[in-house]
Amino acid sequence: MLPKAVRRLTPDRVRDDVRLRALAVGSGLIPPRKMHTDGEAELFGELARGRRQVVEIGVYEGSSTLVLAQRMPPDAVLHLIDPFSDDAGLFAGWRGSSWATRRVVDRAVRRYGGPTLRWHVERSQDAGRRWATPVDLVFIDGDHSQEACRADWDLFSPWVEPGGVVVIHDARLGAPGGEGLPGPTAVVDELFRGPGAIDGWRIRAEEHSAVAVERL
Repeated sequence: MLPKAVRRLTPDRVRDDVRLRALAVGSGLIPPRKMHTDGEAELFGELARGRRQVVEIGVYEGSSTLVLAQRMPPDAVLHLIDPFSDDAGLFAGWRGSSWATRRVVDRAVRRYGGPTLRWHVERSQDAGRRWATPVDLVFIDGDHSQEACRADWDLFSPWVEPGGVVVIHDARLGAPGGEGLPGPTAVVDELFRGPGAIDGWRIRAEEHSAVAVERL
């Protein structure tokens, strides 16, 4: 892997070239972009420990996937859902590459063992309409519009078993010490905060932009 000092010298036009970046990430020359804080990584890892069926919606370059996979048992299954398309809602030049992300994640999982990976290269709403597998952890970090985030919740939360958790990322806009985007924040506020909070779920933890809710 190239040293940080060398990577910092790379011009933005090269850094954000989709094909060049995919080649560098997939080849292991540079690490995947971190889309979470260190505190969020600790939370994701804690929640993934011992889980048997995990769904991650929005994989991008796999930085959070690696956190989840390292804490899951070798006999668990990690479902990875991402269309890797131009309309995934990322910044210009930030489109992920299925080829590069698979290489990053597969390489890491082979190195430390397990879990089994199941790739779903499609939109989460399409995968969710066909979903029929009970799960114990869902990480929602895909399309950040309010409509898409709510659809992810509506399609996958019914499959979460009691004691299971759903993590919604970028969902603490305006909260003390928080950060986020309007769409996921609106979904969390509507479903889990105030007198209109839905029954059967509780907020288990909050960290920076992430909100984890547990099925009771």
